[in-house]
Amino acid sequence: MATLAREIGFSETTFVTGIRESGYDVRIFTPDAEVPFAGHPTLGTAFTLVSEERVGPHVVQSSAAGDVPVEVDLEAGAAWMRQLPATFGPPVLDRARVARAAGLKPDDLLDGLPIVVGSTGLAHLMVPLREESALRRAARDDVGCREVCADTDAESLYLFTVRGERDVMARMFDRGGNIGEDPATGSAAGPLAAYLAQHRLAGMPGTCVVAQGEMVGRPSFLDVEARPRGDSFSIRVGGGVRIVGEGSFRVG
Repeated sequence: MATLAREIGFSETTFVTGIRESGYDVRIFTPDAEVPFAGHPTLGTAFTLVSEERVGPHVVQSSAAGDVPVEVDLEAGAAWMRQLPATFGPPVLDRARVARAAGLKPDDLLDGLPIVVGSTGLAHLMVPLREESALRRAARDDVGCREVCADTDAESLYLFTVRGERDVMARMFDRGGNIGEDPATGSAAGPLAAYLAQHRLAGMPGTCVVAQGEMVGRPSFLDVEARPRGDSFSIRVGGGVRIVGEGSFRVG
């Protein structure tokens, strides 16, 4: 599986290892390693299995991170997942180091908001920026990104800025060099939704749209939802899904 994931070279590749009436089991690989969860391949895998009539439109994906319910609407070409409860680590104190890893200055960071690791199954470092212009001129520093992510046990720097009511723009700088900048990161959009809701940003709790991928020529729009649930939030992430190709490998 790791060999095939490296050969394919996508941000993630999924392998369905079991199918049952209520859902399926999956393992997820980046070109570098196996990961416990990822957002977009979750939607894509569920959508594909439903389109092939292997499972019904309301399924549960089981991966190393846990069970994630997924809803698929083939007619609308869309899917939603209810992610695991978001968890957050302590604030990162060396904000200047994080800024340098993104090719920015400390005053590009948004004062009053913490830089924290957030996870709904895969950890990402939430980095709030002051304005859109800073997000657009950010440039991934390979060594800095790798070191900051390693020290915080995060898969990426997830830079974001609030552009208006229910309007957020984000960029994801991966800890490794094989992905670099991901055009759409559902596993980061989930904890971001909880972060926005905690800090009452972008009209959250509620719904908003996260725009990502424009800077790498692959614009995407992630629909996110955070609703209060006990002392936390219920997180849903979704969007459009299309099957754009198919093929086969001969494994000797």
